[in-house]
Amino acid sequence: MTIHRFTPEGMLQDAPYHHVAMGTGATHIHVSGQISRTVDGTPVAPGDLAGQVAQALRNTALGLEGAGASLEDVLRLTFYVTAWSPEKIGDLMAGVESVAPEIGLPVPMPPASLIGVDQLFEPDVLVEVEATALRD
Repeated sequence: MTIHRFTPEGMLQDAPYHHVAMGTGATHIHVSGQISRTVDGTPVAPGDLAGQVAQALRNTALGLEGAGASLEDVLRLTFYVTAWSPEKIGDLMAGVESVAPEIGLPVPMPPASLIGVDQLFEPDVLVEVEATALRD
């Protein structure tokens, strides 16, 4: 399996993620939207976007691990954030940066999208993270 992440010339270079990922492999892994809950459903970091991002990424890493993959195998991440405004980027990135070394999240990140939504499935959920990965 080979994953090559890059940002082509002519695209914004100063981003916390690569703009493009190319991969070859036989097994596609899709991790559903992960939120900041522990294994027993206990909410983590209520009201704290950075804390919720960190826990959602931890849960994403666990999902990948269960499929025999890691964050190194990720082609794409999608972040859904409630009541998004540009002022929240610092908190979101603080959550990413706080957990990246712990879970092996490459820096810069794989291609990523951030989508603002009105609400997620429960009122205390501020962020949900999806991942798509590729393995041999």
